[in-house]
Amino acid sequence: METLESELTCPICLELFEDPLLLPCAHSLCFSCAHRILVSSCSSSESIEPIAAFQCPTCRYVISLNHRGLEGLKRNVTLQNIIDRFQKASLSGPNSPSESRRERTYRKSPAMSSERIACQFCEQDPPRDAVKTCITCEVSYCDRCLRATHPNKKPFTSHRLVEPVPDTHFRGLTCLEHENEKQTLETNLTNLVKRNSELENQMAKLIQICQQVEVNTAMHEAKLMEECDELMEIIRQRKQVIAVKIKETKVMKLRKLAQQVANCRQCLERSTVLINQAEHILKENDHARFLQTARNVAERVAMATASSQVLIPDINFNDAFENFALDFSREKKLLEGLDYLTAPNPPSVREELCTASHDTITVHWISEDEFSVSSYELQYTIFTGQANFISLYNSMDSWMIVPNIKQNHYTVHGLQSGTRYIFLVKAINQAGSRNSEPARLKTNSQPFKLDPKMAHKKLKLSNDGLQMEKDESSLKKSHTPERFSGTGCYGAAGNIFIDSGCHYWEVMVGSSTWYAIGIAYKSAPKNEWIGKNSSSWVFSRCSSNFVVRHNNKEMLVDVHPQMKRLGILLDYDNNALSFYDPASSLHLHTFSIAFILPVCPTFTLWNKSLMILSGLPAPDFIDYPEQQECNCRPQESPYVSGMKACH
Repeated sequence: METLESELTCPICLELFEDPLLLPCAHSLCFSCAHRILVSSCSSSESIEPIAAFQCPTCRYVISLNHRGLEGLKRNVTLQNIIDRFQKASLSGPNSPSESRRERTYRKSPAMSSERIACQFCEQDPPRDAVKTCITCEVSYCDRCLRATHPNKKPFTSHRLVEPVPDTHFRGLTCLEHENEKQTLETNLTNLVKRNSELENQMAKLIQICQQVEVNTAMHEAKLMEECDELMEIIRQRKQVIAVKIKETKVMKLRKLAQQVANCRQCLERSTVLINQAEHILKENDHARFLQTARNVAERVAMATASSQVLIPDINFNDAFENFALDFSREKKLLEGLDYLTAPNPPSVREELCTASHDTITVHWISEDEFSVSSYELQYTIFTGQANFISLYNSMDSWMIVPNIKQNHYTVHGLQSGTRYIFLVKAINQAGSRNSEPARLKTNSQPFKLDPKMAHKKLKLSNDGLQMEKDESSLKKSHTPERFSGTGCYGAAGNIFIDSGCHYWEVMVGSSTWYAIGIAYKSAPKNEWIGKNSSSWVFSRCSSNFVVRHNNKEMLVDVHPQMKRLGILLDYDNNALSFYDPASSLHLHTFSIAFILPVCPTFTLWNKSLMILSGLPAPDFIDYPEQQECNCRPQESPYVSGMKACH
């Protein structure tokens, strides 16, 4: 053991190697001893450059270091393992190899055992004996001063405390270049311990899955044996049933054939007797006697010859089982195809075949495994613009489900108008289910027409209720409370009131240069321009100026003067009214409105004509509900107070 211990001893500290480095010359050296060699070289050198080489203490071979320093040298893992086994084999004791180097150093060092280390922080004279030395502070403390200066909280928790040492020993214990290595090691060690814990958890889960695989395999093997035994039992029972049928058929056929054989035998016997009688008469030489008996026999022979076809039995060759065949080809194919049932392939939504109205969507889909699908399930929800579909799908509370669909299409009723929906189709059988890719479909807007009962007397409406024009001569309409009235208030409204959903319509403004288009509550005044009160919101053109107006406040909007079509998106549920230039795919303005009552599409016209296009799906360029940047200029129009003069 002593010879082995000498081979495991460091040539510098004369102790068992601790964290040995494998030098290029094949000798080994403790990491801490190599570090002290570098530190001593740094202290004796006047240069501030890091030491890039040192000599092996055994063979004086020059060891060159790279930018990583000692970390660039390999650890002698094999030697360390031998030392660990040697320490375990040694008896424990004060001089055993398992004793830590620091304990041996402080116990053996005469300087540390005999020299009294005084507290360097005490104010009393003489100072108390130190109990710890802080390598970070480079100060020795007594117990009282240590508690006062190093509380158990940051930043003092990172300070390095050792047994008391004199100032002359600080040089070998501290290194400014690597003073943070302990903290880094502790951090890395913590991360490694955490990673090991995660790996252990992962391994435990894998072991659990392996166990589950074993259980499931045994379960499926037992189920396979049970199913096959059941099939074989069915075949055995059918074999018995068919065998009984064959035997019964055999008995029936043989009984019938035996009767036919008996009939043939009887006919043959009668014919034989008649033949013998006829042959006997033909041998009669007495003519008188021949004539006396021949006539009777001749009549009987003639009758027997005439009825010979009747006497011959009807023989059916099918009675020989020639048409009694067993055909198990279909069953054999089914048995050869026995296998585990797998979940069907995901179906595909045929968006080009899907149709929509303002409150319904008919979804069509196809499936490659149509014959293996027992049913379909349709899932849908309102598309909120959420980019992460997985998160959207996980929030299943908002999804509607239609189960047990047998055909490849389904019509969903009661949807919101002008709203985008996400649809999924799930193909299901006993083995499981698979979802289609999500499909985005949208309903059309609620269609409407102009209400003739609300139109101003000087507005002429078309028969289909979709067009209005200024007509000064049209004065035959009777006055009603709901009709627009008043000087210059040439208004009309749609025949619907909207209190939910999302709706889009367009107005063909044509060559008109004076109009106002928007929405209003039913209670909005009918004797003043829409947008002049708190109950209406409009987009308006006054000659060459385009404005948005509400509650008698206006903002200018940058619009191309040749715009011939205006798009209106009313999102009642999200409290928004937006205007668009659909020809240029531009967003013009959005009102944020806290709706409290149903609203009605409203129009005012001062020249030319307008045409309504309702019941439209929202265009694809509208990224609903996220609105694009508007073209409004948030300042008051210079002609707010002079609007009346414009009209």
